Amino acid sequence: MPRLSPRFAALPEYMLAAIPQKKREMVARGVDVIDLGAGDADLAPPEAALTALARAAATPALNRYGFGLGLVAFREAVAAWMHTRFGLTFDPLREVVPLIGSKEGIAHLALAYVQRGDVTIVPEPGYPAYVGGTVLGDATPYRFPLRPRTDFLVDLDEIPTDVLRRTRMLYLNYPNNPTAAIAPRAYLEEVVRRCRELDVLLVYDNAYSELAYDGYVPPSIFEIDGARDVAIEFHSLSKTYNLTGWRCGWAVARPEIAGALARVKSFVDTGQFMAVQAAGVAAIESWREFVPRNVAIFQERRDAAVAAFRDAGFVCPTPRAAMYLWIELPEGLPSATFADRLMDDTGVIVMPGSAFGAGGEGFFRVSFIVPPERLRDAAERAGRVLASFAHPVAR
Repeated sequence: MPRLSPRFAALPEYMLAAIPQKKREMVARGVDVIDLGAGDADLAPPEAALTALARAAATPALNRYGFGLGLVAFREAVAAWMHTRFGLTFDPLREVVPLIGSKEGIAHLALAYVQRGDVTIVPEPGYPAYVGGTVLGDATPYRFPLRPRTDFLVDLDEIPTDVLRRTRMLYLNYPNNPTAAIAPRAYLEEVVRRCRELDVLLVYDNAYSELAYDGYVPPSIFEIDGARDVAIEFHSLSKTYNLTGWRCGWAVARPEIAGALARVKSFVDTGQFMAVQAAGVAAIESWREFVPRNVAIFQERRDAAVAAFRDAGFVCPTPRAAMYLWIELPEGLPSATFADRLMDDTGVIVMPGSAFGAGGEGFFRVSFIVPPERLRDAAERAGRVLASFAHPVAR
C-alpha cells in the first residue's frame, strides 16, 4: 500500500468529523438530540440571496468556470461593503480574493508563505485550518494557549525569541472562536507593530465581525495604522447571513499578499460557483436590513443560554460577540469526558475544549444556534450531567 506523507501523518483529527454520524445514529434510536456543537444556526438566509441564486443558476453564462476572477460584481460588492462598514478602500480586482468559504483561503495561504523550518503562531484553542495549513505547508505550528490569564489574547512577549525569529505567520481571530473573546484596539496596535518589526504576516480571521452585542462594533485589522504592510483579513458570509453550506467568503490585502493567495488558488480550484457569488452580492447588499434583525435573534439566544447555564450550575460569562459560550469545567473534569457523557446520556452535543487543542482543556463550547427553549432544555440536561460527576453513579 502506498505510504502516506509525514505531513499527512502530522494532521490532527478534525474535531467535527465524527459528530454527524453519531448524531445520525442517536436520532435513528429516537433520542431527542440538541446539537450545540457546530457554529451552524438553524436560521434562514436573506430572501434576496435565495432569489438571486435561483435566477443566477438559470443563467447559462454563470454556470461556466469562474476561475480566480469570478464574478466581478462580487468583488465590487465586497469592496463597497468594506468601505461602508469600515471606511476602508480596496481595489476590487487587485486587493480582493473571492474564496470558496474563508476556511479554504486560510488553509491555502500558508502554501505561499511557509516551508520546512518555518514557524506559525497558532492560538489554541483555535480554528483547525490554522494548524492544517501550517502542517500541509511543511512548517511547524507554535501553539499559544488562550487562557483567562491573558484575556484569551496571544501575548507575543511570552513567546521565546528563537521561535519569533523563525515565525512567518501569526493567526489571530477576534471576535474569537471558540472563546468569544474580543481584542482591545491597543492590543491590535501592538500586534501590528510587532509583526512589522518581525516581518511576520498577520492573518486576521474576521469571520464574526458582524455578530456583536451590547453596542460593541468589531474592527477590521486594517483600521490599525501600518496593517496594510503586513496583514491579510478574511471574511465569510457563513455566520453573518446564515449561509454556512454555501461556502462563500473573501480575503482582502495589499496586491502582493492578495496575489500570492490568488496564485496558489489558481492551482487548486477554478473558483466559486458564480451563481453563489451572485447570491453573495444580494446578501451583502441586504446587510443594513438583514444583519440587525439576525443579530437580535442571536442576542436573545445568547441571553437565554447564559441565564440557563448559570441556573444549571455553570460559571458562564456573557460574551460580547460571536455565537458561542466558552464555559469552564470544575478542575479535574476532562472536557471530552464531560462532553461524551452529555451526548451519550442526554443527547446534547457540545464541543469539548480539548477538541480545539490542549490549550482548550478545562472548557467546553456551546453554540447558541437553536431557539431559547431548546437552549434552556440543553442547559438543564448539562446541569444534571455536571452533578453526576460530583456524585458519580457506579456503572
